[in-house]
Amino acid sequence: MRKQSKAEEYKMRISFMGKYASFLLPALLAVSDYFAVLLAEGTAYYLRSNVLPLFHGEFVIPRLYFYVIVPFIFLCMLHMAHTHIRSMPFWKMAKNVFAATLYAVLLITMLMYFGRVSEVVSRLYVAMVWGFSFIFILGFRYLLKTYLNTQEMLQVPVLFIGAGKTAELVLRSFHHDTGFGFKVLGFIDDHPVSDWISQEFHILGGFHDIERIVRETGVQNVIITAPGLMTTQLLEIINRVQPCVRHISFVPDLLGMPVGNIEIESLVDEKIMMIKVRNNLASAYNRILKRIFDIVVSLVGLLVALPLGGLLAIAIYVDSPGPVVFAHRRVGRGGKEFPCYKFRTMVPNAETILRDYLIEHPEANQEWQRDFKLKEDPRITRIGAFLRRTSLDELPQLINVLKGEMSLVGPRPIVRAEIVKYGEYIHDFYLVPPGITGMWQVNGRSDTTYEQRVEMDSWYVRNWSVWIDMVYLLKTVKVVLLRKGAY
Repeated sequence: MRKQSKAEEYKMRISFMGKYASFLLPALLAVSDYFAVLLAEGTAYYLRSNVLPLFHGEFVIPRLYFYVIVPFIFLCMLHMAHTHIRSMPFWKMAKNVFAATLYAVLLITMLMYFGRVSEVVSRLYVAMVWGFSFIFILGFRYLLKTYLNTQEMLQVPVLFIGAGKTAELVLRSFHHDTGFGFKVLGFIDDHPVSDWISQEFHILGGFHDIERIVRETGVQNVIITAPGLMTTQLLEIINRVQPCVRHISFVPDLLGMPVGNIEIESLVDEKIMMIKVRNNLASAYNRILKRIFDIVVSLVGLLVALPLGGLLAIAIYVDSPGPVVFAHRRVGRGGKEFPCYKFRTMVPNAETILRDYLIEHPEANQEWQRDFKLKEDPRITRIGAFLRRTSLDELPQLINVLKGEMSLVGPRPIVRAEIVKYGEYIHDFYLVPPGITGMWQVNGRSDTTYEQRVEMDSWYVRNWSVWIDMVYLLKTVKVVLLRKGAY
């Protein structure tokens, strides 16, 4: 019997995955969404009828509405928001699901009004259906996609052109983002730069082999991760690959550009593309919305923070008598200093101890000059180490947020001595209030280098949006629970 070639094996595998994944995954997502909506309706109905009976009388939801009409409206809105495509960043999908569920509830409310049933249906119930539907749809989708990715089921076959640092970054994003479901078949590159890629994946050939490899494997999705190519070289590769596949993606050389707010306009007659970048910071509406979001979430947070803060204050004083809260001078929006509140995590004579310690330990002095942090800090108390690991020392900063000196999400608050380390990026830092949390906190925290922190702060400011604030706030909860990179 003839031995099956590697290309034939790929082709058969791709044919199988493409045949079923193209309609099975969207169908599975739709089924998942349907049961998520039913659960949201059931949960809202139970809470409204048994836990929160704020109004007299009972309301009954007809089975036709409960099992057919309401779920159908949700599924239609989710489809119109393009949430049933196979591969999409999870947080982009979450944004689309948020909008779809909102529009679905608004449409349902309008139909209730014209159908003259709005008087017998609780508005609280409708509001809870919206909130629970958003949570359950995302939750069900996350579990489904995680399972499929873990089992390598219904994944989209993809071929990479370019095996360098950019490809590593794209692969890392695919690995950490549940929304993607790609199966990497291999790489094409004349001179693979990444040793890791060469060890973990197949290098199927060079640039001159592109058409042959695409034809032999039958792959229909190609990602070009070679931003260093000249425009003519990139255009040549695209022209060679495009007739053979359905989808081509490429990573352009736009490092540092605020791509989070980018829009592409095709000028067909002139055969050119125009890239438009929005400045969200210039929108008064966005700034007001961010401020309202900060105030509302901070007030809700204080309901939990006040009793917890009282217990922590007692523990701090018992462990190390002295002031419980201290105000450290930090640089904020526009370069103005403000008192940044924190629970005290150090001994009262911290400055003296630090000075003596740095003199006696030159290696620690180098670490301090580089990062303004010490992994083995002699100033930190026992309860202070716990507070830092859990980030509970930052609870008093909710007061800074209410005063308008800080935001819930923003660049890392710095001291004046750090300004010189920001270089030209300091102008980005001055545009927004510093945050209790931010991009650097959810991407390694203290394990990141100082240069990486500066770049993250600049990226956040240039790509800022209210949705990004919500995403980083949710990611912070996960990072704090895992205690990743904190000291």
